[in-house]
Amino acid sequence: MYSKLKDFEERYDELDALLSTPEVVNDRERFKALSKERADLEDVVAEYRHHQRLEQERRDNREMLEDRELAALAKEELDRLDKELEASAERLKLALIPKDPLDEKNIVLEVRAGTGGEEAALFAGDIFRMYARYAETRRWKLEILSQSETEGGGLKEVVALVSGQRVYSRLKWESGVHRVQRVPSTEAQGRIHTSACTVAVLPEVEEVDVQINEKDLRIDTYRSSGAGGQHINKTDSAVRLTHAPSGLVVACQDERSQLQNKAKAMKILRARLYDLYQTEQIQKHAAERKSQVGTGDRSERIRTYNFPQNRLTDHRAGVTLYKLELVIQGDLDEVLDAVQLHFQAEAVKNAGL
Repeated sequence: MYSKLKDFEERYDELDALLSTPEVVNDRERFKALSKERADLEDVVAEYRHHQRLEQERRDNREMLEDRELAALAKEELDRLDKELEASAERLKLALIPKDPLDEKNIVLEVRAGTGGEEAALFAGDIFRMYARYAETRRWKLEILSQSETEGGGLKEVVALVSGQRVYSRLKWESGVHRVQRVPSTEAQGRIHTSACTVAVLPEVEEVDVQINEKDLRIDTYRSSGAGGQHINKTDSAVRLTHAPSGLVVACQDERSQLQNKAKAMKILRARLYDLYQTEQIQKHAAERKSQVGTGDRSERIRTYNFPQNRLTDHRAGVTLYKLELVIQGDLDEVLDAVQLHFQAEAVKNAGL
């Protein structure tokens, strides 16, 4: 690990020198590329140098142990330094894990009712609102791209674009099956029912990331369905896209304009195609890349929300919180931090650091 860190430090110093040369300063593209490389190394090099200073302090204090008058003070300092060095070493391990290039991306968030009928649809609505409230606390922007409601006020499906700072980095582990255990309002006997919804967190991708051949698309237009009355859509503004090679179908009817609905449907289709490709790659290389096994499998039950006990359990991180009423209102940081630490520890272990 330390030899790699030394290489990073040497490269950082080399970049520092290069960025002050006239050849680089006058070459805008090269200056931009080298500046980005230097910025990517800045935090890990700063932590490495901090770690080196702590090690020097520890060596100095060990020498002071020979002095009777200073031994007690040196022992106290060594205890503190050992703890700081341990924490610094952990930060360095995390810094050496290859960065996910998608972490800065916005996301397409999909929530769908699973098993459990109307109760599952109501739970899907609760989960979507939980993420919407969390997005609000982070000052992220949430735009609904498509949604389908039930007569009982639940959600069969909702698709939204969430944009802001490091959205994918924060929510990427939320994909999977979310299970609820609670007494439905329609349950006369007070029995606890179990139902579920599925969540998909897909990085938003641009046209350059996923190119779609128009010849592979079948575009159908139809009249949007709705509550009727003054809001009924009298034109064929709804759009359904069918991508022949993958078999993916995307429909969007929330906008009044056919053009707007098509644009939104294309955004969803690009995200799903990218996710499909990533999943295929994960499955193909699962044997060699054990750290990623299961990340593309949405059949996994990742979390249970038990309302009678006010309990939330994340089955991957092995964490249980008795604050479900707060979590469902958008207080997600504690569980997200635990899940992130779990996957970071897995990545460190698999990287052999």
